[in-house]
Amino acid sequence: MLSSTCPVKSVPFQELTMKTCSKWNVHSLTSTESSRKKRNKRIKSNFFGIEVMEHLEWLDWELGVESTKHITLKNVQFKTQKFKYSSPSTKFFTTLFPQPVLLSAGTSYSLPVTFCGLEKQNYEDRIVFEMKTGTFSILLRASVPLHDLQIPDLVCMPVCAIFESSETTFHVHNNSKLPTPFYLEVQSPFSLIPSSGTLPPWGDCKIKIAFQPQTPNVFDVIATCKFGDDDCEKYMKLEAIAKFPHLLLSASGEPSQTSGQEDTKSILHFGHVAIGNTVEKYMEIHNHSTVNSSFRIMHFQHPAPLQPEFTCEVREGTVLASSRLQIPIKFSPQTVGTQSVDYFHVTRPGNGSKSVLKVTGSCKGPVVSLAHLNLNFGCVFLSETVTYPTEISNTSDVPTFYQFEIDCSQSVFVIDRPCGFLGGESTETLMVTFRPSHPINYYRRVACLIHHQDPLFLDLIGTCHSGQVTPAILKPKHIDLYHTNMARGLTFYPPDILRTMLQEGKLQLDTDGALMLTPEKCCVATEQDYNEVCPKLPESFPNIPSIIEYFDDGIRSDVTMFPPHVTVSEKELDFGNCLTLDQVGPLPLSMMNHTKGKVTVLWVNPPGSLFTVLPQMIDIPPLKNMAFRIHFAPTKFNMLYAAELECFTYYKVMRDHRMVDDNTFCPPWFLTVNVQGHTFQPGHEHFIPKYVLDSPEVVLPAVIEKGTTYRTLLLKNTGNMLITFSLDSQHDSAIRIKPTIGFVHPQAHQILTLRATPRIESLSKHTVLLCLNASEKYNQDLRLFSAVEKPLMRLDGNGYLYFKPTCIGTLSERSYIIKNVTLMPLYFQWKVSATDSQVLSVEPTFGIIQANESLAQTWSFYPQEQQKYVLKPHIYVWGVKGPHCTEQGKKIRLILRVIGEGSKGRIMAEKEHIHLGDILIGNTESGDLVLLNNEQCSLNFALSVKQDITGLCDPDEVVKDPMAFELEYHHGTIPARSRIFFRFIVRPVRRLRYSWTIRSKILSAKVLEPDVSEEETPLCCVTVDGVYPMIFVSDARCLGSISGISKQQLWRLFSLDTLNEYLQRDPTEGELIYRVPTRHSTHRCPSVSTPVMVDFNFGAAPICSDPSIVLLMMENREMMPVNWAFLFPVDQQLDLEYWAETGEFNPTELHEMRIQDNRLFTVEPKSGCLFPGERETIQLTYRHEFTGTDRIPVLLKLSHGREILLNFIGITVPKDRCYIHFLVTQHRFAPVCIDNSIPPKQIYELYNGGSVRVIYDIQLDSVKTVQEQNNDHPIFQCLNPRGEIQSGMTAYIEWIFSPLEARSYSVDIPIHILGGDSALVTFTGIGFDKRVLGSCASFNEPSSYFGAPAVQRASVLGQLMFMSEERISFGNVPVFTKCSRIIFLYNISETEVILYSWHSTSVHISEVLSVTPVSGVLPPGDSTHCIVTLRSHKNPCFYDLDLICEVYSKRQVTLYQKELQDWEREKERQRVEFTITDQNLQDHQHSTLQKQTLPPIKEPTETWEGLHIGKPPPEIWQRPSPAKPFLLHLGVTARSHSMEEYHKNFATEVPKHYIMRNLISEPLSASSQPGSSGRPWDKWEDTGTNPLYLASKEDMRLVTDILTTILRCLQEDIHFHRVLVEGTAEPIPYFAQFWSEEGEELAMKSSMPAVAEALSADAGQGQQPGNAEPKEAEGEVSSTVTASADVNQSPNLADTEIDDEWLTEERKELLSAVRMEEQLAQRRRLRRFPEFCDLLESILENTLQNIVIEASRGEVVLTARPRVIALPPTMSRSTMEPLSIQDITLSKIELDHSLPNTQEISESINELDRSNSTVSDLSEIKRPASLPVTNLTLVSLDRLPRRSWLNPDVIHKPQNTLAISGFSNRTV
Repeated sequence: MLSSTCPVKSVPFQELTMKTCSKWNVHSLTSTESSRKKRNKRIKSNFFGIEVMEHLEWLDWELGVESTKHITLKNVQFKTQKFKYSSPSTKFFTTLFPQPVLLSAGTSYSLPVTFCGLEKQNYEDRIVFEMKTGTFSILLRASVPLHDLQIPDLVCMPVCAIFESSETTFHVHNNSKLPTPFYLEVQSPFSLIPSSGTLPPWGDCKIKIAFQPQTPNVFDVIATCKFGDDDCEKYMKLEAIAKFPHLLLSASGEPSQTSGQEDTKSILHFGHVAIGNTVEKYMEIHNHSTVNSSFRIMHFQHPAPLQPEFTCEVREGTVLASSRLQIPIKFSPQTVGTQSVDYFHVTRPGNGSKSVLKVTGSCKGPVVSLAHLNLNFGCVFLSETVTYPTEISNTSDVPTFYQFEIDCSQSVFVIDRPCGFLGGESTETLMVTFRPSHPINYYRRVACLIHHQDPLFLDLIGTCHSGQVTPAILKPKHIDLYHTNMARGLTFYPPDILRTMLQEGKLQLDTDGALMLTPEKCCVATEQDYNEVCPKLPESFPNIPSIIEYFDDGIRSDVTMFPPHVTVSEKELDFGNCLTLDQVGPLPLSMMNHTKGKVTVLWVNPPGSLFTVLPQMIDIPPLKNMAFRIHFAPTKFNMLYAAELECFTYYKVMRDHRMVDDNTFCPPWFLTVNVQGHTFQPGHEHFIPKYVLDSPEVVLPAVIEKGTTYRTLLLKNTGNMLITFSLDSQHDSAIRIKPTIGFVHPQAHQILTLRATPRIESLSKHTVLLCLNASEKYNQDLRLFSAVEKPLMRLDGNGYLYFKPTCIGTLSERSYIIKNVTLMPLYFQWKVSATDSQVLSVEPTFGIIQANESLAQTWSFYPQEQQKYVLKPHIYVWGVKGPHCTEQGKKIRLILRVIGEGSKGRIMAEKEHIHLGDILIGNTESGDLVLLNNEQCSLNFALSVKQDITGLCDPDEVVKDPMAFELEYHHGTIPARSRIFFRFIVRPVRRLRYSWTIRSKILSAKVLEPDVSEEETPLCCVTVDGVYPMIFVSDARCLGSISGISKQQLWRLFSLDTLNEYLQRDPTEGELIYRVPTRHSTHRCPSVSTPVMVDFNFGAAPICSDPSIVLLMMENREMMPVNWAFLFPVDQQLDLEYWAETGEFNPTELHEMRIQDNRLFTVEPKSGCLFPGERETIQLTYRHEFTGTDRIPVLLKLSHGREILLNFIGITVPKDRCYIHFLVTQHRFAPVCIDNSIPPKQIYELYNGGSVRVIYDIQLDSVKTVQEQNNDHPIFQCLNPRGEIQSGMTAYIEWIFSPLEARSYSVDIPIHILGGDSALVTFTGIGFDKRVLGSCASFNEPSSYFGAPAVQRASVLGQLMFMSEERISFGNVPVFTKCSRIIFLYNISETEVILYSWHSTSVHISEVLSVTPVSGVLPPGDSTHCIVTLRSHKNPCFYDLDLICEVYSKRQVTLYQKELQDWEREKERQRVEFTITDQNLQDHQHSTLQKQTLPPIKEPTETWEGLHIGKPPPEIWQRPSPAKPFLLHLGVTARSHSMEEYHKNFATEVPKHYIMRNLISEPLSASSQPGSSGRPWDKWEDTGTNPLYLASKEDMRLVTDILTTILRCLQEDIHFHRVLVEGTAEPIPYFAQFWSEEGEELAMKSSMPAVAEALSADAGQGQQPGNAEPKEAEGEVSSTVTASADVNQSPNLADTEIDDEWLTEERKELLSAVRMEEQLAQRRRLRRFPEFCDLLESILENTLQNIVIEASRGEVVLTARPRVIALPPTMSRSTMEPLSIQDITLSKIELDHSLPNTQEISESINELDRSNSTVSDLSEIKRPASLPVTNLTLVSLDRLPRRSWLNPDVIHKPQNTLAISGFSNRTV
């Protein structure tokens, strides 16, 4: 697949560009003709004023047919133009014969061109037009019609989410006149519709692109369009981006969140919603991504006919990018008092994400109450009526309907509005009328039915009296006592019997006045009454729910709460269809008296009633029944009739009030019978009932087993006719409806109450037939659904709960979801066994879970041992008691299996030590603490931090500092086998090291007692160094006028040691007021907040001299960047307005203004930033423009760090004035021990800062005074109190400080300057007692007294040569010592050849120091060495010497010499040249060549103005100035001690020094005496300069070639080799190392008696040099040397003068022994001479120097392993054969293969030590005397077998070995 990164060549795009990113939006062309016009349109061009088309094209042409077109040329200029043209080059295009054409302004010329093609191919040609201004051509083209489609190059699709689709369109255009078929191909996830087709000529087609990605990615696909007959291809790039959307769900106005579980925090609360109403709320779907996302809402659908209470009509949709969408959800509650819970799942296509919204709501109903629960009308006389008002109130906002179940037309009690509508939070006033018809007591309990609420009861009480009958007045208290007596079973006895029993004591009264049996009569069996045992009677009337009382009242039902007193046989009677009005037969009815007394029955028959009962009033004996007839007398046909007949029954004895009392009063019982009938004649239509029923389907709430549920239905009569109804439950005992028969008045309603007692667990359907208006035509089935639900709970995870491994003693929690899968709320309770409760607990353990609700339980697992746990807690589930259900049902037990594991845990830190480096004090630094848990359990932990502060501080002070370490979290949880990051922040407040120890403690379980014994475990240590920004002055250089002073003097002038000390201190609080450079002062002399000040003394120089330049190398050695700035007073001053300037300045301000205005002091750069380890050079410049002393305070400010006040001081001396610049006016001598017999000399320096020499005189009067005060002991001695100092030079004043006591001495010395200012200098010295100080009085290294660095760090512009060291320290040395050091000089230039020469600044320096070589030449990039030698004097002294090396560029020196020679030559010419002024010269002499003379010679101006300001006139030729050298200073420090003192203090260092005894007798030269003067710039005589340094490269190459040829010839000369071998046998004189002691001993033994006298004489002469005085040493050496020369010549003379013939053999032997003994004596004497020791020391010193020099050049590797070379066996001279060149030469490869390794070398050395070689000394090895050691090695190696160094099979006897270290020929 091609991608967007392919080159254009690989994919033939058509003009692929990115200028139109929306090319997919292509406009379609509606007309083919317009497309043709657009393509036929030509663009004209302008060529030199001729307007013409660029090309001429033939599209429609035929073979062999000519076609002519014209080229129109138009002159668009204002002048006439002429041109000519050429004919086409091919024969297919023809035109007119070429001829010039003249075109006037604005005219045109038409040139016909004819084309005639012979083949079907493309033709091209050109016609060239020539003009004066240029040429141009017109392209002629004839094309064959081809298929051509135009498609966009790039189509960018809209951004799309995965599993979504986006679409766009583009157009395909046919740019040809041929019908073109096309076929489009593209890869997934793109698709093209249509993918193929045929385009008519010049037509277009609209293509749709569909993008359906499955993965988030950036898609770059190439679509291919194939078209035409030959399958031409074009390509189109499709770009699209697919992203992964993320949807969040929330309630409206709540923060968005997502959860995949049903126990989610995203809850939409509907609150309390009235029944029958629907509330709509919105859930919000948030799309935080940048793409649109579709969604699908899933909701669990209950099976029919169960209707969901929560509904969402939106099933799917799309949320726009970065927006939210509100989805409406409706809540329609169905059962009052229930809590509804449901869940909505929002998913994306592909189930990529899932969000759950929990919706909750409760159903509320009306809350209706009556103002009076009973109405007592009192006593009313017959034929009177009484009306009382009462109120019915609805305190809820839910409207409802009410109905009093009473037929007011047939009752003595009349309610004006027995049914009606009661709005929310409203109250209605009802008028109740009492109209008695007979003088009896009236009591009726009327039920008030409330829709969606349990019924209410209203007790109506009244008494009627007549003239003859006066019953006892019925009161409400009688009703209460009656209920109690009825509950106790005493109301079945008439009042008279009860009174008798009360009188007889069988009954008694309780505290309320109610009757009760006596205790002994309470449980007596009465067989005559009941053939059963009397149960225990209740104490009081129970509280019966109103709905139960309503159904089980015994009046309209057979089921009662208590046994009925009087019952009727039929409670509902239907007369049916009465066809005649006067022949309606009565219906029988009987009544039964269940009491023990006679009762009277009274039927209420209001006047005009169509239904009457006969007899109306009759007595019924005890336990008897009586028959009645109900008569119906309709008055009209085709009418409906219905009524409720009312009957009151009472004990007959109640007719007279005298026969009853309050304790035995019994109210009457009322009974009702519903009757109905109709008179519709056959053929007449019954009234059509107009009614409204709540719902024909009623789903009753689910109940537990044997549970009961209730529901009300509302039947509204919306018509104007009476509606009669009857309900038939079809013998279904599970359903009961009350009333089952009745009628509804017009515009009234009837509340039907349903009670269901389902017995089947599944959903049961019950059908109740509703018959209206006594016609089957209007029957309607009511479908009722009920179900018995067993308590059932669904446990998540199939009843398994897994805990991850948990650390012992810690707590692990998990959320576990249980769901109520029933339709009713349930109780749940968890039970955990006692043993399991120690490791397992759950919250909550008890609660209620609503229907369809998922509830999260929090389980806690806290193991005690390292083992696996399998626990089985169980849950009990049972039903919830409701207002209508008093039973809880059976409990269901479910088991949950909990599986967990206890393990041990340990927390570790990834890094035991975290070092954050340096942190700026006051700033913060953060880091990450990584904790690791490698165990398999998660750990809850708490972290604690302990802070330690170390460094130079007061521990009692820093311990009070607050904690500077802040953790992001101090406790947390780290999962198993994972790591966790904790962010911490540190805030150091001191420049000390902070260390924080972080400890961890694993947290124990909440329910367990905390384990206080568990210690915290250290995890890691975090360290940080609180720092301030600090810099360090690491180097200093001086240039300009002060280039003559040494680095040590410059270090003192600028107090750099003090400055570095201040820079290393902490800033004060005042210095941190302004943490960065700030303009804060309104004064010209701003105040400073720093308490420290350092003088920067630029020294002194004459006026108009070169500026004094000091380069300071500042280095950042800390680990943080440093921002620094040099702030002059003007840099700290605020910019004031002009009116704020006072104009009054004090002298100090005027002085500083002059300095700043003239820029006498400058700093470049003035500010900058140094990163860690970075260095920067600061240039400080002082210009000597005004005489006097210039001072200005400059503040060195480090951002967030120190402020140091730098006092810039510069002195400018007038010309021709003597001036001494005193570096210090208080000089302190080095401490001296009081027991030192020879105190050391010490130096005080005086610097001449003027332009003339200075003579100084030190007044020693005060020194004499101190001497007199100290027992005439010279405490202070000045060795050169007078002298002169050259300009720019330094004088060294020698002092000797010799203390007497261990105390401090001080003296003020005036120093007078001849012709200048004098000064008073205070000299201080301290004497100490070594016995008291002990080891503390050790001598320091002399270099420790000086702070200047030894290596140059600051680079100087134009410096060509560098020294390896700028300061050499010889340390502590004894007197008469010669010490040498090697330094190296480096030429860093790649082009310049430099010359160098060494100079001393004083005679004292040249006496003790020498440099070899003194001068030399360094080629570019080369280096050389110089040997500095120190020869200490006989007096101890402190040496602080300065050598100067002048460096010149050879090119500048050569140029100067050439210019000087030219200048002198011109000067000589001008000196002898003269001018002839004769005017009579002939004319031909004037024609000769005149030479122009050079400008006159003039000496250069020596003033500063002449050198630096004024330029010489062009007519004057100044004398060339010599090249200025670049000065390099070499400081040398040492301290010499006397022999006695050095042996006492440095005993271990004595063997390391060589004492030159010849220096002991050398007197000091006259020039070294105090006060002597000499040349100030003394140059050593270069006696050892190598002449090759001055040779050219050609000369050196020539010498090298000659020597190479000579050596090569000698190497090939066999005779030369033989001579070398033979020369080894000759005795080597003089060198003692070749002397054999064994041979000497043999000679001594043979001649001992004869030469005893001679030996004694020689011994006496040998002791003479040792006993001689030092002054005579030189003479003794010369005499000894002469004597030795004579002795060496004496044997030869004896040989020549004495004839051996007359000597005997004994005398010959004696003479030979004497001669040998004399030679041995001479050798012993030579060893004692200093010259001989100096020679040996010089040889060793030169050898070591050569080794170091060769190592520096890379010729020798000092760290390489030594090589052991095995030598050949020793052979005699006679057997040695001459060597050939092959024996000597050995290739490098063979040598490398033959070299041994280190182990072989050590083994060969050990073998050599163990061998008993016959060769006793290396001197006996026979080798050529002049053969180098390396060549000897090659010879030895060549005679040995290869790879056989220590092979015993090859080497049978030990060989002598020679260890070498790779030294070159020069070293040997």
